Amino acid sequence: MIEESPINSLASDNVSCACPEVMDAVVAANTGISDSYGEDVYSVNLEARLCEIFETEVKIFPVATGTASNALALSAITPSFGKIYCHELSHINTDEYGAPEFFTGGAKLVDMKGENAKITAEALESTIYGQGNVHHAQPAAVSITHACEAGVVYQLDEISAITAVARAHNLNVHMDGARFANAVVSLGVSPAETTWKAGVDVLTLGGTKNGCLAAEVVVFFRPELIGNFPFLHKRSGQLLSKMRFISAQLEAYLTGDVWLRNARYANAMAARLSEGIAALPGIELAYPTQSNEVFVRIPESVVEALRVDGVNVNDEELDGSAVRFVTAWNTEAAEVDRLLRALALHCH
Repeated sequence: MIEESPINSLASDNVSCACPEVMDAVVAANTGISDSYGEDVYSVNLEARLCEIFETEVKIFPVATGTASNALALSAITPSFGKIYCHELSHINTDEYGAPEFFTGGAKLVDMKGENAKITAEALESTIYGQGNVHHAQPAAVSITHACEAGVVYQLDEISAITAVARAHNLNVHMDGARFANAVVSLGVSPAETTWKAGVDVLTLGGTKNGCLAAEVVVFFRPELIGNFPFLHKRSGQLLSKMRFISAQLEAYLTGDVWLRNARYANAMAARLSEGIAALPGIELAYPTQSNEVFVRIPESVVEALRVDGVNVNDEELDGSAVRFVTAWNTEAAEVDRLLRALALHCH
């Protein structure tokens, strides 16, 4: 038996608290009065900051949840009779309870297979069909996740190849960036290089998993795609009257190096865990560790032994064949090492 306290913080980065900079910003915003519904100075400053980060003019819409940001972004670029191409393990396909279909008014998700939870340009090309045929839902959009659900990141040439196919078929491109910061620091490139410069049209930039309380933002790189989005934003209940408390979080998160620092540290803790696991007998990494998620194939007997020891083991995520451990901006190295000791105790 492991005599230390239970290991609960590595089941998900959703269990982490908000970072000090974000909390300080919320407290600072909680004074006096402010314009409502996104007209506040925090929201205005946030848009200006994102223009700087992405090195181009963008239009933004803050929201409170990742599901809302993805579903709303897709509703802007996909008609109700359209198809959205995505990986079969993507969050929009497996974890958002029909929200993309609901907010688009009935668009069809076309899920695709692909190694390491990534789609390829070649697979996309071979899957697109039915354009102009009244008997088929019409190809309309592609959605990729960066970092993807297996913790693997798309390389720049992979993104560019996918967007090139999309352009050839007049499809819009959405990027689910719930862990966008983790992908950016993993690649060592600028945010612009891995988004609009590579052909991405709209990004859902996440903050909740990387140090915010509850804050995401839909970022449009092509203003002509915005269309009726302001009305969809309101109708969905995501146009908060006190939007300053969402925008203040994101403004602080994106100021200086906070968001990248948090992601860099989370990735480092995942690498520490992954390297330790690779040295243990009887278990194996299911996917390469390139961000802050580590997927491991572990015998069921070991999983049960870990649970008896008080380890919170998440074996329900992704494809059901691997256990997931996730590090966060505040994961302690000691916690990672305790998990490795617990694994070593039961692996032979």
